[in-house]
Amino acid sequence: MSSPDVFPSGPIQSVSGSALVLRGDDIDTDRIIPARFLKCVSFDALGDQVFADDRTELAGDHPFDRSENQAASILIVNDNFGCGSSREHAPQALMRWGIRAVIGESFAEIFFGNCLALGIPCAAADHELISSVQDAALSSPGGIWTLDLNTLSLTGSDHQAHSLMIAQGPRDMLLSGRWDATSELLAAGSQVDQTHASLPYLNGFR
Repeated sequence: MSSPDVFPSGPIQSVSGSALVLRGDDIDTDRIIPARFLKCVSFDALGDQVFADDRTELAGDHPFDRSENQAASILIVNDNFGCGSSREHAPQALMRWGIRAVIGESFAEIFFGNCLALGIPCAAADHELISSVQDAALSSPGGIWTLDLNTLSLTGSDHQAHSLMIAQGPRDMLLSGRWDATSELLAAGSQVDQTHASLPYLNGFR
């Protein structure tokens, strides 16, 4: 499990790290984080519970349990990843496990948006390209990959994948840092204070 101590912040130009391959289409949010964990009062412990039921069923042979994947930060998946319910706990669990980017054939729209709100790029590519990247990552476990948001490319030690896809709007938000609503709010602190001071219902006026 990657260290979750440092979370994304500010502009995101690229993400580098080893890759974890999770094959299969239509992996839904209930598999990513089972519903019983939605009762938590904070997201802090969700990283330990990511894919909890799948990992129990495979008794240590799940990709998120294999020793060679414990430092992974780039998740490589297939089609319609993150489908099902709209729970924001799913990307929160992935992020707190250590995932900082997801590469796949396609993503459920709400899952994509929830990842964007956390600064986790979700880049798409066709089936053939994703299969080749998955094969390359599995053949060199622990190898370092880099997702470059400027060139929309994924590069490993002996493998390059170009023509990845992220819609222009979300890509601009990641590159500029505008995905980070908290930082945007803090940066506009003086304007927020001015607005607060001008609102009668917050200042005892009728």
